[in-house]
Amino acid sequence: MSKIIAGMTMSLDGFISDEYGNINCLYEDLEALRDAPYMQEAIDETGAVIMGKRTYELGDPTLYADHYEFQVPIFIVTHHIPDVLPKQNDLLTFTFVTNGLLSAVNQAKAAAKDKAVQVVGGVDVINQLLQAGLVDELTMDIMPIFLGKGKRLFTDETLEGIKLEKTKCSEEGQRTTIRFKVL
Repeated sequence: MSKIIAGMTMSLDGFISDEYGNINCLYEDLEALRDAPYMQEAIDETGAVIMGKRTYELGDPTLYADHYEFQVPIFIVTHHIPDVLPKQNDLLTFTFVTNGLLSAVNQAKAAAKDKAVQVVGGVDVINQLLQAGLVDELTMDIMPIFLGKGKRLFTDETLEGIKLEKTKCSEEGQRTTIRFKVL
């Protein structure tokens, strides 16, 4: 059965965006990452993606089919299906899940088959999955910057009772990636 891997990039002081919601400073290396072994490993192990509506909208939905690194079924957790559906292709399809996070997890696991389900955001989706005990692994990319203010990934409620075991640590440029097994 598929495992659920959740992760995001954050600043050294724990923020996933600045106080204005801007994430650009955390992804200045995005183009370099596209061809890195780090990204290829993630692509190879991924059979489906879960993301929240805000994360979906952060990118340009019209470009996902042609440019998104994960060319797999994508499950968007949302309350409303958009009026205009994004372009899809033979590999990358969109399913807008309006009946809850557990439904998205079940559908993504079925689509991923024996590969992993990557949860790429947002904060609310990852926190809900952690609180429900549905995350098998957590991958944190840390950029060496301090934002001081902004949106944090983890809440006090999320962290309560969660135990981790470090399984891997790697570097790609300025980015440090730490992978944990959720116990």
